[in-house]
Amino acid sequence: MKRSVGPGIADRKTPSLSGQVRRHRRIGADGDSLQPVTHRLARNGLFVSALVASMLVVSACGVISTKAPAPTPADFQGIAAEFVTRGIVLDHLVSGDAGCTDQKLTQTAIGFDASGLDQAEVVRVRIYIFRDAEAYSRLRSTIDACAAAFVTDASTFEALDESPFVLAGQGPWAPEFKAALRDALHVAAGSGD
Repeated sequence: MKRSVGPGIADRKTPSLSGQVRRHRRIGADGDSLQPVTHRLARNGLFVSALVASMLVVSACGVISTKAPAPTPADFQGIAAEFVTRGIVLDHLVSGDAGCTDQKLTQTAIGFDASGLDQAEVVRVRIYIFRDAEAYSRLRSTIDACAAAFVTDASTFEALDESPFVLAGQGPWAPEFKAALRDALHVAAGSGD
């Protein structure tokens, strides 16, 4: 049975299996408004758009950075850990021990006794830790002048440079010991900035 309820809406009654009567409504016939349908589609479309946008953002995270950032230089604890890992023994650490009276170097220096590997004799070593590569470049030459105050034999003076660090002391340093110091300093320096 079909009867007209209003303009554009047609109702139909059909019995269900349980004997109840169901009413089916047909939308869109004879100029009926599609507003309820379009509103639901717009809401679903907004959800789909938000979902696609969030997927794009998440997938873009992997595109932004394809490689790990360059490592930054270590602090003294990190440097000391690199030395110890390579078999170098550190003792009598003194912050501000530049070996001379240069106030700028005193702020960057740490003195310590070192031995290990093939270096049987303990040597006093100073590390100058500069803030960045620019400070290293600006102050590097002052270390050689400062060394005159603590070096007893200029012909055996040892210095290892790895921006922003300089490691200096009286030599001669044994080959394995020197190689371990150089390697540790290289790793600790990171990108040198």
